[in-house]
Amino acid sequence: MRKITAALLFLFAWTYISNACFAQHRIADICRLKGQEENTIHGLGLVVGLKGTGDGKMLPTARSLARMMQQLGGQVGADQRGNFTLDDVDDAANVALVMVTATIPAGGARRGDKLHCQIAAINAKSLVGGVLMLTPLLGPRPDVPEVFALAQGQIAIPDKTIPTFGMVSFGVKMEADVNTQFIENGKLTLLIDSDHASFSTAARIEEAINNFNSNGQGGGGGYSEQVVMADAKDSSQVEVTIPKQYLQAPVKFIDLLMEIELPLLRATNRVVINERENVIIIGEDVQIAPVAISHQNISINAGQPPRSFTGFDPENGQNPNPKLKNLVDALNALGVPNEDVIAIIRALKRRGAIYGEVIIN
Repeated sequence: MRKITAALLFLFAWTYISNACFAQHRIADICRLKGQEENTIHGLGLVVGLKGTGDGKMLPTARSLARMMQQLGGQVGADQRGNFTLDDVDDAANVALVMVTATIPAGGARRGDKLHCQIAAINAKSLVGGVLMLTPLLGPRPDVPEVFALAQGQIAIPDKTIPTFGMVSFGVKMEADVNTQFIENGKLTLLIDSDHASFSTAARIEEAINNFNSNGQGGGGGYSEQVVMADAKDSSQVEVTIPKQYLQAPVKFIDLLMEIELPLLRATNRVVINERENVIIIGEDVQIAPVAISHQNISINAGQPPRSFTGFDPENGQNPNPKLKNLVDALNALGVPNEDVIAIIRALKRRGAIYGEVIIN
């Protein structure tokens, strides 16, 4: 059995403790404006031109095809109540009912803009060779029947192993403007990215904005003589009052605001694991608690010195808690496969022995 404790001398020579990770950021690097969010528009459409892989026998497809034929001037039979008789269209093997979705960018869209759209079959076996018929796309709320765009075009299949999903490049034409509102009562709100959201980050952003004055403190050229007042509402939101001289020019103000630098912004203690690709990304300061783990032919004893693995600082001596990075370095030096390293990190996470966030994809 290979034991981590047998490699302590090598481990102490290998490990080191770096200074805390700090990085220079602009507000724009870690924040966005509230109201500047992506929106999805969607609709039900028909795909024609399939090679016998459609779902024409499905009643919703037959009804949609009959309705479209009538709208385009085709002759469709009807009963005494005016309902379509589906005998003529209930065996259309080259037609399929699909869901069409498109994403409006965070900055909004204007009438005439072209967007991409995704096509997903509901019951068809394949969309290969299909053409999307003209399809109205509604807004994020399907209960509000407002048509924002029209979609149509030849379908491309990006992944040949999934023939029921396709795309139409620039197949969506906007029929209405979609504007994003980011100013309310003379104020705007900065939303901190989830990767950086914390009370410390919000406080630093508040301080940097409030210190940014006519002398250019914090970077840039300042906002005239008036100090801009920022108020951190919680760990992910900072509310900013727009100065009076910029109320008629909010874009210029936002440009200045987003360029403010945030010195000494501490990186998040985080571990990100991609199991499918065997990739492990570890923050420099992620520590682990004293713990002992046995996994397959590996025994780990991470605890207090002098008889177990621990972090090591050449200048200041031993660190009270070992670092996860040092442990992984030692495992790699011993030739431990990445699969086993990931299993060990999983075990440490379940044990609550990792001082940081662990994200497993």
